[in-house]
Amino acid sequence: MGVFSRLSDILKSNINDLLDKAEDPEKMVKQIIIDMSQELNKCTQALGKAMAAERTAKNQYETAKAKSDDWEFKAKTALQKGDEELAKKALAEKVKADKNTQQYKQMYDTISSQTATVRDQVETLKSKLQEAKSRQAMLIARSQMADTQKSIAKSTGGFDPNSSTDKFNRMEEKIMQKEAEAQAFTELAYENNKEGDETMQKFEEMETNSKVDDELARLKAEMGI
Repeated sequence: MGVFSRLSDILKSNINDLLDKAEDPEKMVKQIIIDMSQELNKCTQALGKAMAAERTAKNQYETAKAKSDDWEFKAKTALQKGDEELAKKALAEKVKADKNTQQYKQMYDTISSQTATVRDQVETLKSKLQEAKSRQAMLIARSQMADTQKSIAKSTGGFDPNSSTDKFNRMEEKIMQKEAEAQAFTELAYENNKEGDETMQKFEEMETNSKVDDELARLKAEMGI
């Protein structure tokens, strides 16, 4: 379960339990603020890890791309010196690097998108926490006013405890539920590619050789050889 899911569960659980007890609304409001602050810290830490994973994926992609470019440069150098066999070996390495480049690019794009989503959720949670803090004083004041009205009603003999308490609880539940609007998003996860069996490897070798020939033909055409 992700941090956003835990946040939602904690808030809903606290709101329902505390509203049912309704022993001390002021403590209830303060405790919810504390819970939201703690979850915000956890969410911020999760965002930091997501950003670190994004940087790692970006570095892997850029490294693979640089390696591909380097092998192409070596292939050109070999052709310029008339060593076609050496050029083909360099192009074979380039084909492997191109495959890694594509895989790392897809990985980076996925993680980057997920990180952006987590970042948006953290900002939303910050906004909700600020909203909750700004409403805290109002809710406590309303709770105190309700206690005062209850005391006056009891002293005058016109107090209906069941009806008044139910109305107040419904009012408080609607207000507090607005403070629990943070949603859960999926945790960052991805799986590494697995190697195929021997038959698949043979097909990959055939594909690599074909790409090497294509790359060799392209370079010869570019260099006028």
